[in-house]
Amino acid sequence: MKARLKTIFFTALSAVTLFSAVTYTSCENDKCKSIVCAYGSVCSDGTCLCQTGYEGPQCETITRERYLGPWRVTENGTITDAIQYTVSVEPGDNISEVRIKSFRNLLVDYVSAFVVSDSIYVPEQTVQNYTIVGHGYITDEKYYGDNGKMVLYYKIVDNTTGVVDDFGHENGDPSVWNK
Repeated sequence: MKARLKTIFFTALSAVTLFSAVTYTSCENDKCKSIVCAYGSVCSDGTCLCQTGYEGPQCETITRERYLGPWRVTENGTITDAIQYTVSVEPGDNISEVRIKSFRNLLVDYVSAFVVSDSIYVPEQTVQNYTIVGHGYITDEKYYGDNGKMVLYYKIVDNTTGVVDDFGHENGDPSVWNK
């Protein structure tokens, strides 16, 4: 009789434990029950984990969108005088890629860059016999508001003469871009 009571007790205890575990697990999943994450992102513990190239509470925003459009550039290189010019930032082939047209006001071909959150990276590349490399960040600007200013640290090397014009990458002041 004691053995039978022990069996009933342990069976009941196991059932209560299993029920509690299932209830706890389903409550955990409830945090994501009403959340829909966009662009193939997934919900974990009530928060969307965004795929590369997306951001926002439900990963609904394409990160590079805030970089696109015309920018007014103001810069003063280590070998060039102060200048202002306009560039156009356009979407690239990859969701994180952008292409910069009229870079340094002398390149006709596009310069490729990659966007990760509020940072932009210009991998080393050769365009029209110039080698370019750099990085920067986007920020708020007093007059242009959200994402209205970008600061870019880069250098450009003339591969024919070997002359380096630096814009805060190693020397000099960074390039400032405003929308």
